[in-house]
Amino acid sequence: MIVGAERHWPPYDRPPLSKQVLTGAWDAERARLRVEDSLDVELLLGCRAVALDLAAGAVALADGTTVAFDGLVIATGAAPRTLRATEGMAGVHVLRTVEDCIALSADLRSARRVVVVGAGFIGCEVAASCRTLGIDVALVEALERPLVRVLGAEMGAFAANLHRTNGVELHLGVGVEGISGDGSVEQVILSDGTQLAADVVVVGIGVAPSTGWLDGSGLLIDDGVVCDASCVAVGSEGRVVAAGDVARWTNPLFDQSMRVEHWTNAGEQGAHAARALIHGAAVAGEFAPVPYFWSDQHGTKLQFLGTCRPGDEVAVVEGSVEEAKFVAAYGRDGVTVGALCVGWPARTVPHRAAIERRAAFPPSLDDPLPARS
Repeated sequence: MIVGAERHWPPYDRPPLSKQVLTGAWDAERARLRVEDSLDVELLLGCRAVALDLAAGAVALADGTTVAFDGLVIATGAAPRTLRATEGMAGVHVLRTVEDCIALSADLRSARRVVVVGAGFIGCEVAASCRTLGIDVALVEALERPLVRVLGAEMGAFAANLHRTNGVELHLGVGVEGISGDGSVEQVILSDGTQLAADVVVVGIGVAPSTGWLDGSGLLIDDGVVCDASCVAVGSEGRVVAAGDVARWTNPLFDQSMRVEHWTNAGEQGAHAARALIHGAAVAGEFAPVPYFWSDQHGTKLQFLGTCRPGDEVAVVEGSVEEAKFVAAYGRDGVTVGALCVGWPARTVPHRAAIERRAAFPPSLDDPLPARS
């Protein structure tokens, strides 16, 4: 049985919502995921889980019913954070669901000036999509660089330049004091006193894992459902696993506690969690992936492998930053832990291998790697 708060089946792919679907290059139906016709599953859609009773082996639903289980996969994802005092104000959007995308797209048809709050993935991709549509965009970020949490300051500077050269107005190192308007957004007031005119505001200031319904369940919750290395939820005695945005586990490849909010991880972790639930943690083994994400901005593909922390060393080991075709490697304690491939998809394979084998930093290009394309 699958219980889902959203009503969509087959389910859909979220990454295109901030890009192809938002710009109109795809219709929303094209984002649907393929599901095997032979899949034998009972669906309860548009029905939110509100509580978990481990002792009874039951999940309580918002409609007052309960669902019994022998094994449970928690994949409730995350919910976007919002700005205070903007509820009900027309023109203010978040982007998480297909309904969010459709509503934002409708407002963009008549928009002349968009302010995007938050320069993470969603914010940067929405800003790029708005420029594709010919709309003036201001991108506001409280930190000193776009994407700094995932790319670090040095490569965040590259991201900043990418947006500037494509006509995005950047306001970095500054927060949002408030949003004003008579029922509909008119201005965004920044903490330095700057007032930005806006027809539409898109808020992309991160997400919070959807764990409130697990309060009092006995599971360990700490910015996500805490799992062991096999994705079994701590406190569940092997009866509950978690995967995707909601799951936190220690990745043994990096000896690092992680909660990864990316498409590839959700799929890989879901499969691993299912093996652990059905066959047991000993059979499933440890979940030790090289995290991976990609982002398309202003016609440039950014692909990141591994991890990035403040203080990591960064070295451009291939290509040219000026030509926006390069690989930057990330090192920690003399070991290669990450790689950013910009405009060069073929280089993800050898650099993933370098991270997996814990190659010395910077990784040697004398290794037998595939030919460059």
